[in-house]
Parts: sequence; structure tokens; C-alpha cells
Amino acid sequence: MKRQTSSLAMGLLLASLSVGCVSAKKYEALEADLAKTRDELSQSRAQSQDLEAALADAQLEIEALGGQISGLEEDLAVAEARASDAESQLANVLKDRSSLEASVEEMQQALAELQRLKKQAEARASEYRGVLAKFKSLIDNGKLKAKIVDGRMVLELQTDILFGSGSAKLSEEGAATIREVGGLLAEIPERRFQVEGHTDNVPIKTKTYPSNWELASARAINVVKEMADAGMPGKRVSAAAFADTRPAASNDSDEGRARNRRIEIVIVPDLSDLPGADQIEKMFNSQS
Repeated sequence: MKRQTSSLAMGLLLASLSVGCVSAKKYEALEADLAKTRDELSQSRAQSQDLEAALADAQLEIEALGGQISGLEEDLAVAEARASDAESQLANVLKDRSSLEASVEEMQQALAELQRLKKQAEARASEYRGVLAKFKSLIDNGKLKAKIVDGRMVLELQTDILFGSGSAKLSEEGAATIREVGGLLAEIPERRFQVEGHTDNVPIKTKTYPSNWELASARAINVVKEMADAGMPGKRVSAAAFADTRPAASNDSDEGRARNRRIEIVIVPDLSDLPGADQIEKMFNSQS
């Protein structure tokens, strides 16, 4: 722009000089044009300087904006890193929460199972206390003993008060005792009983009882029959014989052998009360 204006002024000046004598009016017009051209040139230079200054300012602003952008990018990278860490922490928290909720649920289930078992244990204890109360008079007069063997409640009667020596026939006193015991047991609902015959280790060998097994078995069966006659449903009672295989005391003394000659009435535990009984039942039933 500056070069074009200068060339134009010089051209006008040379043209005027080459003509020679020029009229005053035309000369004045040329001078006016020259002044105007110079003024325009001066304005153009000023505008050019302003544009250069504005360009410099713009460049500074661009550089400043570039620095700001670089800073923002760094801040953005830091924010993204923090967001990633936060997401990881949140994922861990959710995982821990899920594990905690699962643990709480397991604890609640275990507590519920424990409470269920506690109620069952309390129910069994209450039942056993009721049995003891029923047989208190027989226990107090020494005809019967109550004990827990292998988790089962056992009523023990010495055979010396039930049978004669080497015999399986109940004496009158023995039959009366068994009828009383059987009647009381029949009052306990939904329970089964097993009558077990036990002997000492003194061998017996007669035509009727070739060994202690036959004697123990016959005694248990006769007790079961007497209990049935007293009102015990047959499906709730059974007989078993152990001969001298389960001594309650040493057979080295008369007292020990007397203790081993006994009838035990076992209250058969309900297996459905055991933990996992439902699963066990399903497993066995699925195989049949």
C-alpha cells in the first residue's frame, strides 16, 4: 500500500516536470494532490503501525491463550486421573459393600439357624424335663433311672426287679412297673421308643436260652408286649438285644454285674431336628 502511493506521487511529479511550464492553477492542483497523497500515505503508515501493534497484541494474546490452554489441558489430565481414581475407589467401595452385604446376609442366616437350633434344643430340654417329672416317683423309689447316653434319653430298669434269675417272664411287680412306665410314655406325643435288653457276662446255656443273646432278646420283647398291653401303639415301640456287649459297669463284681443286667427304654431322637436333615432326606429319596 505504501509503495503504490509513493510511486503514484513520484509519477505525478515527473509528469509535471516533463511538461515544462504548467499553469498555476494546474500546479496548485498537483500540489494539492501531492499533499493529499502524502496525507493518505501518512495515514496508511499510521494504520499499518496500528495493525502491526494490534497484530503484536493479538500474538501476545494468542500466546497467553496457548499457555492457558496448556494449563487447562494439564488440569484436565489431573481431573481425569482423579476421576479414574475416584471410579476405582467407587468400584472398590461397591465391591466391599457387596461383600459386606453378603457377609451380613450370611450372618443373618447363620443367626436364624442358630436361633432355630436353640429353640429345638430348648424344646428337647423341656421334653426331657417333662419326662423326668412324669417318672419322678419311680425314680425316687429306686425302680427307674434316667440318663443321657449318646445324646439319647434313656430310662433304665434293673432286670432283678423285673425278672427271675435266668428268666424272661415278668414278675407281677415287674409287669406292674412296665405297665406304669408304658402308660406314661404313651402320653408323650409323636415319639418312638426302643426297648433294649442287656445282660452281664455270665454265660447262659439252656434249651430255652442257648446264650445271653436269646435271654436279652426275650426280655426286651416281653417288655414291649407289656407296654403295648398298657396302651402303647405298636408302631411306636420296638425291641433290641445287646447281650453283654454294652456293659454299664465292670463285670468283676456282683454289684457291677447287677448293674449290667438291665432293660433300657430309649427315647428315639427325631432325626428331622438335626441340621441339614431336609437335604439328607432329599438325597436319599432321590436315589430310590
